[in-house]
Amino acid sequence: MTIYSRACVDCGVENVPLAIDPIHLRSKGGSDRVSNLAIACHDCNQRKGNRPLADFWARDPERTQKIRKQAKAPLKDAAAVNSTRWALYQRVKATNLPVEVASGGRTKWNRQRLNIPKAHCLDAACVGHVDAIANWHQPGLAIKATGRGSYQRTRLTKHGFPRGYWIRSKSAFGFQTGDLVKAIVTSGKKAGTYLGRVAIRASGSFNIQTGNGLVQGIHHRVCTLIQRADGYGYGWRATSFSWTKIASTQGDAG
Repeated sequence: MTIYSRACVDCGVENVPLAIDPIHLRSKGGSDRVSNLAIACHDCNQRKGNRPLADFWARDPERTQKIRKQAKAPLKDAAAVNSTRWALYQRVKATNLPVEVASGGRTKWNRQRLNIPKAHCLDAACVGHVDAIANWHQPGLAIKATGRGSYQRTRLTKHGFPRGYWIRSKSAFGFQTGDLVKAIVTSGKKAGTYLGRVAIRASGSFNIQTGNGLVQGIHHRVCTLIQRADGYGYGWRATSFSWTKIASTQGDAG
C-alpha cells in the first residue's frame, strides 16, 4: 500500500514480503475497509498476533496515533490514477492494437528475474508475459524541470545585505540565461567545442555550464543557439528507453 511507502508500519523494514494487518481486528468487529488495513512484515505480524494495535504499542502511543492517522489518509490521488489508466486502456484497446496488461507485482517479478534496473521506461517492457528483453542497454533522454529563473535581480549575502546585482535585462546579444548553446572556440587557451546552458553577461563574455563543468569567458560571437530556455533541462542518462520484448505467443494476458 503506497500510503505506507511499502514499508512495515511496525519496524519500517523495506524490500521484504509484507502482509496485510488489520488495525482493528476482524475478530473484534474490525472491517476490511482500506482505512482499517496496514502492512507489516512477517515477524511483526506474528509478534503482534491477535492483540489490538493499542495493546501492541502500549509503550509507544505516538506510534499508534501515527498509524491511525496514516490509515485515514485520503486516497483520491490513487482513485484518479486508477480511473485514468483504465480509461486509457479502453482507448488503446479500441484501436485493435495488441495490448497486454498485468499487475504491478508481475511487472516487478519480471524485472527482478531478468536483472533489469527500476525505471518507468523499462517497466513498460516488463509488463505481462515476458521470456526475455534484449537491447535495453541504451541511453535514455532525461528531462528535468529547471525553472525559468528568478525575478530577484539583487544578490544577497547570508545576512541579507546586497553583494551584487544581476543585469536588469534577462537577454543580451540575442541570448538569455538558460539557453542551450554551442560554442566553437578556434584559438587561445579555451580552444574547443562546448555545448551547454549559458549564463549571459552584459559585457558579452558568457559562462557555459557543460556536462564536464563550467567554462567561463566565452564570447557571444562564437555561440550558436541550439534551444531557447523553456524551463526544462535535457540530457542523456544510462537508463534505456529502447528495448525489444521477447515473449512466447502462449502467455497470460489480461
